[in-house]
Amino acid sequence: MALRVKTIWFKNAGGRSAAEVATVLASTIWRLADATVSNLSKADCDIVTPERGIRILGEVATFLLHMSDRSVYGRIPDEERAQLIQSAGKRLAEMVVNNLREMGIDDGFDYRANFIDMLNRRAEDYATFDCQSDKPGFPILRYLGLAVRELMLESDQPWVIDQIMELQAPEALGTLKKTIDGFYPPARKET
Repeated sequence: MALRVKTIWFKNAGGRSAAEVATVLASTIWRLADATVSNLSKADCDIVTPERGIRILGEVATFLLHMSDRSVYGRIPDEERAQLIQSAGKRLAEMVVNNLREMGIDDGFDYRANFIDMLNRRAEDYATFDCQSDKPGFPILRYLGLAVRELMLESDQPWVIDQIMELQAPEALGTLKKTIDGFYPPARKET
């Protein structure tokens, strides 16, 4: 069953602040990444520990944040885009920390800084791939699949890449596109 998220946003008189949009974007990304982990588990993937689930969720969230950046490129000024993506990344890092605390994991490690470091490393990696803003190509999807594969048990590694590339990522990207289009409608193509 597809995840339902709000994708139609009514305009308010003053517009939406970048912080508001970043919070909604981060929440949407988190829900989509969480649904991916849940779907992997339902497909008989052994997540085994909450820590592994959070790491998978982090990989998927990082990919979706990067694709969000590509989607809004050209729709809003670069400075606003950078602020949006940075704010959403910071909010995602807070969500990671909050969820780890809820699971009883509070060992003094700086998970927030670790997550932001991973976001930055993956952003550099993903930036090397060519893809259209809303249609990622095979190489970038494979990179995501390989990143998730590295986190899986050996018994799940052979098939998880296909699951990510063919099912989970396209479904998440479809929903993410609707959310982004709700805030920043794409330019209409002239006929």
